[in-house]
Amino acid sequence: MSGIDWIKDLPVAHRGYHDMNKTVWENTLSAFSRAIEAGFAIECDIQLSSDSVPMVFHDHDLQRLCGLAGEVRERTAGELKMLSIGGTKDKIPTLRQMLDLVKGQVPLVIELKGIDAEQDDGFVESVLEVLDGYEGKVALMSFDYHLLRALKHVDCPYPVGLTAEGVKPEVLAAHEEAMALGLDFTSYCAAHLPNTFITALREKGTPVITWTVRDEIMRERTYTYADQMTFEGFDPRVAPALA
Repeated sequence: MSGIDWIKDLPVAHRGYHDMNKTVWENTLSAFSRAIEAGFAIECDIQLSSDSVPMVFHDHDLQRLCGLAGEVRERTAGELKMLSIGGTKDKIPTLRQMLDLVKGQVPLVIELKGIDAEQDDGFVESVLEVLDGYEGKVALMSFDYHLLRALKHVDCPYPVGLTAEGVKPEVLAAHEEAMALGLDFTSYCAAHLPNTFITALREKGTPVITWTVRDEIMRERTYTYADQMTFEGFDPRVAPALA
């Protein structure tokens, strides 16, 4: 597991080091610049444009972040790059633009946001093509079994992880099935720890990070039952106030 042990080292800024979308919005070059300056690893999300360009964007639709109706996958990369996020100067960045900004200065944990196997045909290949030659620490992850399977099928050269949540036995069984693909780590909902699935992974030495930590309770839970946190809304470098 040495190829992914770095994921334990730094707190991971959820969608970059934004300020809860007040002035610095999620998944923007401004949020990524802020994370680099602070020395945090960066988590970000990837959607595909209609012309199969990996875009850094969380939602499947444009309403919440851009105030527009319609799906991300209905627009070309050229169109998406023109759209303002939250009314700020930041536009929707491509994965290439983000990589050109980060340049290996901090680790990247990249989540692929899938729809279904048919619509996601070529998604994995598009992302890996952009990543080819990038010099820096990168891990890829997804909630979507079909994307994880596709990453393993093409012998992804980067660590691959399961993004997951839940505590019901049937859910944990599905997670175990995904890990059996040969995955390297998991990013798990902090509120759903501890559980037998995560305990077993850690006993085997598989790194576990959590999402999304917004308070001291979840930070403490992370460092009790996992290895590192994906956080937002506070500065992990500042010691928490005593109760």
